[in-house]
Amino acid sequence: MARKLKTYETSLGFFDLAIAAPSMKAALDAWGADSNLFHQGAARQSEDPDVVAATMKMPGVVLKRPVGSNGPFTQNANLPTAIEDGRSKKSTRKSTTSKAPKRFKPAGDKAAERAAAVAYESKSSAIANMHGKKAYVKRSASAGRQPSKKRKTPSMPPVKDTPRQ
Repeated sequence: MARKLKTYETSLGFFDLAIAAPSMKAALDAWGADSNLFHQGAARQSEDPDVVAATMKMPGVVLKRPVGSNGPFTQNANLPTAIEDGRSKKSTRKSTTSKAPKRFKPAGDKAAERAAAVAYESKSSAIANMHGKKAYVKRSASAGRQPSKKRKTPSMPPVKDTPRQ
């Protein structure tokens, strides 16, 4: 059975990134992150209905939008536009400090959710088969190697103490 997909967001470089993945680890792998961005506070699980809908249409695909914008997430996003004086525009996001944040409630379309999860699983298994299963198997350090022979270092003859004249 396919695992339930969740939507994760982060901001890397010039883009905000989003992906529908079964776990945080899978999202980090898709983003190519070397460290745990969730632990650092740079990534989070998204509950924004627009973002969730966009990522569930293409599970396992990293979607982008220019950093700080409110535009839709797409597979190929344009770079943010430059502003005069070298300064960027302030975000056009509305302040929601006076209102309570809206909680995302799934629409209840279980069939579409299951189909997205199955599509993600089939895509990830196809990628694993393409790279070869041996690439994912850890090998022990000594597998297939001959034990190394210890070399003796040449020893120096002892120095005699001779009185100086």
